[in-house]
Formats: sequence, C-alpha cells, structure tokens
Amino acid sequence: MASKRTLRTSHLRTLEAEAIHVMREVAAQFERPALLFSGGKDSILMVHLARKAFHPGPVPFPLLHVDTGHNFPETLAFRDALVAGLGLRLEVASVQGAIDAGRVVEETGPEASRNGLQIVPLLDALAEHRFDAAFGGGRRDEEKARAKERFFSARDRFGQWDPKNQRPELWDLYNGHRHVGETFRVFPLSNWTEMDVWQYVALEGVGLPALYFAHERDVFERGGTLLAVTEFAGPQAGEAVRRETVRFRTVGDATCTGAVRSTASTLPEVIREVAAARQTERGGRHDDKRSEAAMEDRKKQGYF
Repeated sequence: MASKRTLRTSHLRTLEAEAIHVMREVAAQFERPALLFSGGKDSILMVHLARKAFHPGPVPFPLLHVDTGHNFPETLAFRDALVAGLGLRLEVASVQGAIDAGRVVEETGPEASRNGLQIVPLLDALAEHRFDAAFGGGRRDEEKARAKERFFSARDRFGQWDPKNQRPELWDLYNGHRHVGETFRVFPLSNWTEMDVWQYVALEGVGLPALYFAHERDVFERGGTLLAVTEFAGPQAGEAVRRETVRFRTVGDATCTGAVRSTASTLPEVIREVAAARQTERGGRHDDKRSEAAMEDRKKQGYF
C-alpha cells in the first residue's frame, strides 16, 4: 500500500506534469511567448518548471519583469543572480519610465501605490517585443478573480480581459488561436495551492529570496496591514514604527505588500505555519483591500 508520503509526492508530480504540459503547449502554439517574472515564489517556481520542460535545451523564452521602482532590494538582487546564474534573457518594463513619459500618473497620498500602474508598461512591453503570450504565476486559490481564469486566457487588442467570454478547456485541450491584435495570458500553476508551492519548493530544493523567511524588520500598521519601512513607504502621523520578527507570504510592490508576524525560518516551519494559517495568502496585500473587486477590475484593464 502506498504511504501518505508517496501519495503526496505523486500529487505534486501530477501538478508538475500539468504545468510542464501547459508550457510546452505554449511553446508549440505561440511564436513569441514571455514569462512574467516578479521575483516572487510563483514566478521563481515557473522558471524552475520551464527549465525542466525544455531540458536539456535552454528556456526558449525571456523573462519579463514589470519593475514598479518600489521593489524590495532583496527581490532585485535575487532576480539578477538567478538570471546571471542560469543565463536567461531578461526584459524590464519600467513603471518609473512610464511616469516620466507621461503614460501614467503617479498616485499621491498615504494609500498611494504603483501596483495598478504596472498595466500600461506591461502592455507597452508586450507590444514593443511583439510577445503574443505571457506566462503568469496566478493560482486559482489566491483570489476570486484569479479563480475565474482559464489556463489560456485571451486578452483583446487593448489587453482587456472579459471573464464572461472565455474559451472552454475540455480534456486539457487549449485553444491558442489568436485573432489579430489579441494576446494571451497563460497560467500553468492554476491548480496549485499555496501549500503545493511550498511543498514542491521543499521537494525540489528551489531557492527563494530571504524575504519569505522570518527576519527582523521595522514595520508599521496601516488599515490592518503590516507594512515594511522602506525608502518608498513610511509611517504617517499616528502610525508607530516597531521592530518585529516577520516574513512575507507574497512579494510585490513594497508599498502594498504586507508582512506577517512569524518565526518560521526554515521550509518545514513555513509549511507548518501555512497549514495552520487562518488568513488567506493575499490577505496581507493592501492593494486588494481597495474594493471588493479590486483584482478583477485591474485584470479587466490588462493586469497580470
């Protein structure tokens, strides 16, 4: 009789095989795909899967990072080391560049964030490089708008998503037929959960930025979110700075990515913590709290 450990490993290998199948389908059906890379664990995992999918050949598409200019330094250092170490091609779309060019207007005030401003430089980069498909690390368990996405998700000529008009995907058949002007977002990790990601990271020994593990950091609380003190985000009047032991469950723009109080400094400790967590993974994302449909509204405009 197979042990529980064997059954769990088999579950992870099934998810791995599905993601690799999706990546190979994209390589076969599209001419110029790219992998959207944020420096977070899901995009790092996709790089790992892409290397497996096309081994012993090189990864046949570049990484595309939409740089908000408000990244954690640890994220950029990890990105650059990963790209250099694996010999990958990296394209960077800059939010600051879009602001300087008058393409977007920077928000002001204590709730200001550049997260939503990524849409324009993302769409500009897709057009500039003529990318016709972009891999995203979105998972259906993360957020209700992401739960509506198909593996192959068509975007119209303006980069817009219509959640009520998606193509059926029966028996793992993916329709990548692209009308003039359309692009696709592709989500190989759709069926993974946060727990699957962490267990697969442990199984495969995938390296991650130190941000994901417990460390001491200056933080302040705003609207129930524990934000890190950085050169881009600081406390307002009445918001006290405290030195706490925290880690991050997601990594994005430093102005809206919340930390969680944690002493989990190893993979087994993180996995135990995730198993016992009562808050969702994106519960600490300040940008998702702007409205009930904040993520879906952004995705309809062309967000990841």
